[in-house]
Amino acid sequence: QVQLAESGGGLVQAGESLRLSCTASGRTFSINAMGWSRQAPGKQRELVASISGDGTTNYADSVKGRFTISRDDGKNVVYLQMNSLKPEDTAVYFCNVRTHLLIAYWGQGTQVTVSS
Repeated sequence: QVQLAESGGGLVQAGESLRLSCTASGRTFSINAMGWSRQAPGKQRELVASISGDGTTNYADSVKGRFTISRDDGKNVVYLQMNSLKPEDTAVYFCNVRTHLLIAYWGQGTQVTVSS
């Protein structure tokens, strides 16, 4: 089992920045890929960014150039640096990891609200 705890959400104005953190605990040695997804009210959950075990990153088109995902395996943490935030970035952001056996774990989510 892997447990995930997100932090760093909040209320900001458009154009400002936030950094989300997600700390993993438990069987962290089994983690391969890490990522962030988000779900806005009335919308499906969408993948925002992911980072594989070798450091390869992928981003949704809507956040490319504004968001940066990174990981610190020594601390079992994945970060999401969000710059130039827009009102449409408002959502609950979920941390997720996938193990080498392709088992997925999800955090409880952290609210990000961007006012115009």
